[in-house]
Amino acid sequence: MTQTQTGGCRVILRMEIRPEAAGSFERTWLEVGRLIAGEPANRGQNLVRSQDEHDVYYVITDWEDEAGFRAFERSDAHVTHRRRLAPFRTGGGMTVTRVVHDLPAQAAPSTEEHHD
Repeated sequence: MTQTQTGGCRVILRMEIRPEAAGSFERTWLEVGRLIAGEPANRGQNLVRSQDEHDVYYVITDWEDEAGFRAFERSDAHVTHRRRLAPFRTGGGMTVTRVVHDLPAQAAPSTEEHHD
């Protein structure tokens, strides 16, 4: 039986990065990300790179709820993190979402046939 969970807040950041800065950006994001992972309302995050737009990254961050995210967004720590990442960015945007369904992966069915 598949379970679904509702609620939670997922923030999706689109970050356009200077082409020559990709490696430095990834290292700096990892440092910043480790700090954000310690925030009480943070539930995890991912940094992914677009396969179609080479200089575009997405940061997908899960939060306990929108109030927890907004509290972090207004914090001095958030301002400091943004300042560290700003030199790498040329543009981007942010979308705040509410998780409607979260389906965990299921084991793939066996492809072996059994003959009696």
